Amino acid sequence: MKIYQIDAFANRLFTGNPAAVCPLNEWLPDELMQNIAAENNLSETAFLVKIQEGYEIRWFTPTIEVDLCGHATLASAYVLMEHLNIEGNEVVLQSSHSGKLTVRREDNRYILNFPADICTPVAPPTELLESLNRIPLECYKGKTDYMLVFKDQAQIINLNPDFNLLKKVPARGIIVTAPGDDCDFVSRFFGPQAGVDEDPVTGSAHTTLTPYWANRLNKTNLIAKQLSKRGGTLYCQHLKDRTEIGGTAVTYMIGQLTIDG
Repeated sequence: MKIYQIDAFANRLFTGNPAAVCPLNEWLPDELMQNIAAENNLSETAFLVKIQEGYEIRWFTPTIEVDLCGHATLASAYVLMEHLNIEGNEVVLQSSHSGKLTVRREDNRYILNFPADICTPVAPPTELLESLNRIPLECYKGKTDYMLVFKDQAQIINLNPDFNLLKKVPARGIIVTAPGDDCDFVSRFFGPQAGVDEDPVTGSAHTTLTPYWANRLNKTNLIAKQLSKRGGTLYCQHLKDRTEIGGTAVTYMIGQLTIDG
């Protein structure tokens, strides 16, 4: 079974967010796919199966299956277009959890079209504030994540969460964000609940971030940076109930899995 490891939201190796992509002829047992994702030990492993309209896609962290993943979707479209040579510059991906997702190629950039996640103001849980040891200006809750807004980029860089406490917060993960020094906004993403303490670049989080910053900055096209150690740049567009998220990708490895049975 072929496996590809792609650095997504990256224009050179060892940056952005690495994802594994496994094209399949038919679905494997869930337990086996979860074991493969755990063995890969990347934030996400994507599995693809060809269907009548495009490809069905599923995403696994080392510990759970998730409803949506941006960087592994970008990596999957990159594999289909660059390595498997599908025709055209757009691929349709179907998810039983997130519906129809399209990715189109424009020059060397891949543009994800995802449902927008509109968040609502909430009071932050006590464990969340204690884990960050810093009070945000605002707190919101989206479909799966909390989003905390801070004053400036320096506060985002200097956050040092207590992941044992953060793991107790009932959410897929925690987005922290602020205005950027040399871009529209910056963020980090913490997901110990999903087996990933800090995700390098989180495309799906930008379905929450983009509508918020588009409304706050009164603009529809935004440039974002995720301030993890690896880092990544995302080109976002707010389309009311949809969000477009663009980025580049590079191939790190092409391999073959040997699965007994």
